[in-house]
Amino acid sequence: MTEGQRNAFSRGWSFYGLKLDDGPIDAENIFGRKAPLVIEIGFGMGDSLLQMASAAPEQDFIGIEVHPPGVGRLIASAEEQQIKNLRVYLADATDVLNECIPAASLHRLQLYFPDPWHKKKHNKRRIVQPQFVQLIRDKLEVGGVLHMATDWQHYAEQMLEVLEVAPGFKNTVGEQQYSPRPDYRPLTKFEKRGERLGHGVWDLLYQKLD
Repeated sequence: MTEGQRNAFSRGWSFYGLKLDDGPIDAENIFGRKAPLVIEIGFGMGDSLLQMASAAPEQDFIGIEVHPPGVGRLIASAEEQQIKNLRVYLADATDVLNECIPAASLHRLQLYFPDPWHKKKHNKRRIVQPQFVQLIRDKLEVGGVLHMATDWQHYAEQMLEVLEVAPGFKNTVGEQQYSPRPDYRPLTKFEKRGERLGHGVWDLLYQKLD
């Protein structure tokens, strides 16, 4: 962390931070209201998540990230912009989902540009696997959405393959189809640069049926 990120972390953690050790959360108590709850796994430095929280004050957002600099920067920016509908975990996403997120509580789960583990021998380390998808299914409300995005075509194809046969989900735009980027997902600087270079980005949106 930079000094500024450390200071923001120390100052802002009591408001923005959620701890794995505290166990299952009550989002209505945390945010002081009942609102659609969105979780993003692996928010990086937090720019997109902050932009989404700012643009949708009627929703509540929780970000999960394992890298302290990103958490520190997000807290610093949220403090500066006085964003109140945002909280963060500095923890492993699977642990948070298993131990802290109640069943059928999420309006949307976002997984944007996860590590592609592009070497074939490392593909099994990718987070999008059938068991993980069913964990997400348990946490989504009926009608809730799993939204994934990747700039790695082979990973997009794997995501499509896994989700098309996943029990309890339907592709929101039709079988075997990638989705246009929804307006609520901001374009990242990396993505804009990739577009200029002709690189593709694939969005996949799946709705929980039951």
